[in-house]
Amino acid sequence: MAIVPLVLPDFLLIALGWTLLRLLNYQADFFNTAERLVYYILFPALLFGSIVRTPLSLGEASTLIAAIATLTACGVALAWLAVPLFRPGPLIQASLAQCAYRFNTYMGLSLSLSLAGAAGQSIMAVIVGFAVPLANIAAVWGLASRKDHRVFSELLRNPLILATFSGLICNLAGVQPPGFILDTFQRLGACAIAFGLMCVGASLSVRGLGPAAKVMGWMIAVRLLAMPAVALLIISIFPLAATESQMLLLFSTLPTASSAYILAVRMGGDGPSVAVTMSLSTILSAITIPLWLQLIPF
Repeated sequence: MAIVPLVLPDFLLIALGWTLLRLLNYQADFFNTAERLVYYILFPALLFGSIVRTPLSLGEASTLIAAIATLTACGVALAWLAVPLFRPGPLIQASLAQCAYRFNTYMGLSLSLSLAGAAGQSIMAVIVGFAVPLANIAAVWGLASRKDHRVFSELLRNPLILATFSGLICNLAGVQPPGFILDTFQRLGACAIAFGLMCVGASLSVRGLGPAAKVMGWMIAVRLLAMPAVALLIISIFPLAATESQMLLLFSTLPTASSAYILAVRMGGDGPSVAVTMSLSTILSAITIPLWLQLIPF
């Protein structure tokens, strides 16, 4: 199956967001409001609805959970390998490390639907659901030496984490919301992907690489090259189902999350360097994602 035509619509939506802001003079406030709508309402609805609809048992999901935890741990370790390699300042390292293991959830759920249908998107929702708290905790831990410690309490109120765990609890307890509720969540989720990808495009910026260029290059290489390679190794070791293997590889190829910039700024980090790293990883992923996905047939 040709991969490029399947991933192209997502990058066209990203390009549309960039065009609306940079060329068609849409206001930045519009995208800031849209980002909040996606983050607090639309995307949690998509996560919750996808997880609730997927038949799960803790025993069956344990292998996938272990694979997700292993992949995330490897990403964190590779990110902090930059310290002995490049000896960056603590502020630059703490800010940029998250770019190596945080991921663009909008692209993940959109691409999973294109590549493997509703079943693939449901598995990706589970992967994202478990990876979000792991990646957020690692990112906050790295920035914890900065001046804002209230983010720990914000983690407990994170809408993606709340949607994930409430969906898992309902699923494992056999509690199924009424059909009209799930249909509403499905419609909200459809809006989340398109809006989310356009917001990613509006946030792209590649102005000024600065003194952190080597560390930025390392984090991009880890995110787009090393993480997929580690995922292939995990797939060869863990007894995952075919669709789980496909979704884990797809997950590993995703570029850095745009929310990494928000966290860096909120905790007094190097926001501009994170913004450039996120932008470059998103642009370059248009090349790397199709290449990696050729290795496992969809």
